[in-house]
Amino acid sequence: MIVVVGAGPAGIAAALRAQECGARVTVVDDNPAPGGQIWRGDSNVWLTRFRASGIPFIASARVITGDAQAQTLLVETPEGARKLTWDKLIIAAGSRELFLPFPGWTLPGVFGAGGLQALAKSGLSVADKTVVIGGTGPLLLAVAAYLRQHGAHVKLIAEQASPAGLAGFAKELLRNPNKLLQGVALARHIAGSPYVTNCWIESATGQGRLEAVTLRQGRRTWTERCDFAAIGYGLVPDNELATFLMNSPNVVIAGTGELNLAILEGEIAGFTVAGYPERALGLYGKREKAHRFATALQHTFALRHELKSLPRPDTIVCRCEDVTFGLLCEFPNSRAAKLHTRCGMGPCQGRICGPAAEFLFGWNPGSLRPPLFPAKIGSLMPATTE
Repeated sequence: MIVVVGAGPAGIAAALRAQECGARVTVVDDNPAPGGQIWRGDSNVWLTRFRASGIPFIASARVITGDAQAQTLLVETPEGARKLTWDKLIIAAGSRELFLPFPGWTLPGVFGAGGLQALAKSGLSVADKTVVIGGTGPLLLAVAAYLRQHGAHVKLIAEQASPAGLAGFAKELLRNPNKLLQGVALARHIAGSPYVTNCWIESATGQGRLEAVTLRQGRRTWTERCDFAAIGYGLVPDNELATFLMNSPNVVIAGTGELNLAILEGEIAGFTVAGYPERALGLYGKREKAHRFATALQHTFALRHELKSLPRPDTIVCRCEDVTFGLLCEFPNSRAAKLHTRCGMGPCQGRICGPAAEFLFGWNPGSLRPPLFPAKIGSLMPATTE
């Protein structure tokens, strides 16, 4: 039995390729439907094939712990806990947005860029809403295009990368015609919304909810009124389960990053664990090309040092435990901060504040202990093995 954790692009590709090779496959995901964040609510050839494949799909299921030696996973679902056994495990858990704290970032109306897009796909109306988008990377353009197509007024897109860096990335696009065409299409969809480089959102203000954001470009600052702010500083891999089970030779990790690379890594993982390494080998060339593009993305949109000076002493960094930036500055590492402030010990288990603290202070993530997510006491009791 092959178990795939994650029903995003990589997980779906892995499951389908493994099934093609005759393997029994089960897919687990904490969302109610397959597709992950990227394909949420979409329709494409991969999703269509997956839905028609008959591969068992356990939805709304969160993996709370695992045992590499016994080759089991403990999964919490709305119906209760389930213990799954696996011969091979593919972890395609995907990524989450990186949030960098700044004054006002906890106001209602301030979202992650991908988060606002996901909410819009799930039914949040953005029609006639004024939106300022900030952060870094191509995701900002994709979000802007989507929001405009659904009636939002995208007032401005603030990209923290430099014009010189973007010019260098344009050369990489010329070596990837499909990506170039996608870029041209996005540019057409966002025409009329200013795209400002060397620029970032410095603060957000409002009485009870977002009313305006302040932007900085060099020495210049100015304020833009808006209903929503969508801010994305890239992605952080959801690697907790992978780290927890990494010593097992029967665990394969796939798909954290750019879409094409994620799909290719999923396909390679599926072929490999199903016992067809020669088919996986045939995709290595494409994966290397996709990896070069992903590396160019990472280099172009690397976070600038000035973003470390955004939070003020009273700016909340750990939202779960209300721990401020000023308080965290008193500690030399994440362990000391956790012991004295409970930073990273709330419901998100450090998934939001951990990467932010790593960027701001250079702290390394602490060790992992089960459960990997907050879970019901009943879910941690012995469950029937499947």
